[in-house]
Amino acid sequence: MKFSHYSVLLSECLEGLAVKPDGVYVDATAGGAGHSVEIAKRLEGGRLYSFDQDPDAVAAAGERLRPFPGTQVVQSNFREMEQALAELGVYRADGVLFDLGVSSFQLDTASRGFSYRYDAPLDMRMSRKGLTAAEVVNRYSEEELTRILREYGEEKFARQIARNLLRAREQKEIKTTFELSEIVKASMPAKARRDKNPSKRTFQALRIEVNGELDSLSEGLDQAFALLKPGGRLAVISFHSLEDRMVKQRFASWCRGCTCPPEFPVCVCGNRPKAKLVSKKPILPSERELKENTRSQSAKLRILEKL
Repeated sequence: MKFSHYSVLLSECLEGLAVKPDGVYVDATAGGAGHSVEIAKRLEGGRLYSFDQDPDAVAAAGERLRPFPGTQVVQSNFREMEQALAELGVYRADGVLFDLGVSSFQLDTASRGFSYRYDAPLDMRMSRKGLTAAEVVNRYSEEELTRILREYGEEKFARQIARNLLRAREQKEIKTTFELSEIVKASMPAKARRDKNPSKRTFQALRIEVNGELDSLSEGLDQAFALLKPGGRLAVISFHSLEDRMVKQRFASWCRGCTCPPEFPVCVCGNRPKAKLVSKKPILPSERELKENTRSQSAKLRILEKL
């Protein structure tokens, strides 16, 4: 099994994490272990813990990290990071990295059902456990489907798509990615159907719902920040506006000091900033990287340092 994954913003992440040879680091999303391997190369006596909920990723990361002492791969969702690390006797870290979204391996493995480019069973489970995308489209109510498509996919034709999903499943169960994609296209006006990827927002929304991605991210960010030592760095690569908005707002809350109303003459809350931004604006891929990997086009890297 070849778990290929282009390591987005690799040099920028390594520079942002400021890896110390004897430090303790967490790669919250191991994937193909591209980032993990480069962190491991810089360690001398330090430790690296690489997390992933996908058993295929865990197997691939374990193989790639085998030559590096001081590394360990953990099969777990990063929302369980604190507990998993505590069980290993780890309570503080010098740096944590999140590379969010779907890996190239997951997208390019047709049987996983993540992509509208291949005809495959509607699955989309990163962990290969729990609720599938097929169960969502065949069981959820029109209102629930509309909400998911609108909130998680920012799909302006959410209502029409949800209504047509219900009509289609009355005839027969919706089982494959191509069946879903055709229903989505038929729910849009001709102009929208000419978009390069008219199904993209629907597939994104279903994937987020199936994997509970936003709830996981919220919990994972809080746990990562709690783990950081003073001076530790948190780096997060996001690929769509919902993720980036959450990261930006959470970073802002940690960097904010006084929360008193502006009309107060003096501070009475006593709050002090808990972190500082390493880069005030998100770091974007270089022109060279964009040419090498088109999937990095929407990537944004944000980094902060704990005070």
